[in-house]
Amino acid sequence: MSLKNPNRVHAAKPKRVAIVLANPATSTTTGWPVGFWWSELTHPYFAFSEQGYEVALFSPEGGKCEADSLSDPRDPSGYSKTDLISMGFIATPELMALVENTQPVSAIKLDAFDAILVAGGQSPMFSFDTADGLVAKFVEFYEAGKVAAALCHGVAILKYARLSNGEFLAKGKTVTGFANVEEDFADEAVWSMNLLPKDKHVMPWRIEDTLKSMGANFIQAGLWRSFSVRDGNLITGQQNFSGMETAELVIEALGA
Repeated sequence: MSLKNPNRVHAAKPKRVAIVLANPATSTTTGWPVGFWWSELTHPYFAFSEQGYEVALFSPEGGKCEADSLSDPRDPSGYSKTDLISMGFIATPELMALVENTQPVSAIKLDAFDAILVAGGQSPMFSFDTADGLVAKFVEFYEAGKVAAALCHGVAILKYARLSNGEFLAKGKTVTGFANVEEDFADEAVWSMNLLPKDKHVMPWRIEDTLKSMGANFIQAGLWRSFSVRDGNLITGQQNFSGMETAELVIEALGA
């Protein structure tokens, strides 16, 4: 991945990206608190900052956002302990302040940003069904020809996104997102730890199945493989390991 741009430090008019985090929610399948995933914020934030972009953080409702515990490098499970980019972000007070006081998506002005990126985590699967303002803003960016990107379970937004003509935004588009093989892996993991009975699933619905049923061309690179895809000004990333690759496609689409 190359993010070199000799003019980035002195750019007269830097590109601006709005990153949207999901607000905290409660899983209707497990009863656990759910939120956004750290690497799906921090890795794109790092890539955009290295490129000299200005980045602002938003959420559907605004206010403090909470991350899924497994995405925290400090979590006792050790699941994300090698994520040094997230650790650096968490250890920087001025960056953490952005997460603790996100702006509401209603404050995103189309003419003020070049791209919107919706991060994932578990919360989008339980909260985006009522995030009408976010869905409308995402469609607004797309229909204006600006970059509209979503990552991992943030791709859940495409279940609700319809164009002005009433068609699903995803219809006929090549997209990716958290894949069935990964949902299977997550289910098996919680079943093996007896955290859920085997007739229950971690997620209430599946992105791959839903997008295929809507007429999208869903593709994926396999279990936990970093992967993203661009179809015009729509960009999607497969899962939490795809943040950098998704950001790279956004940078490519913006042409700088």
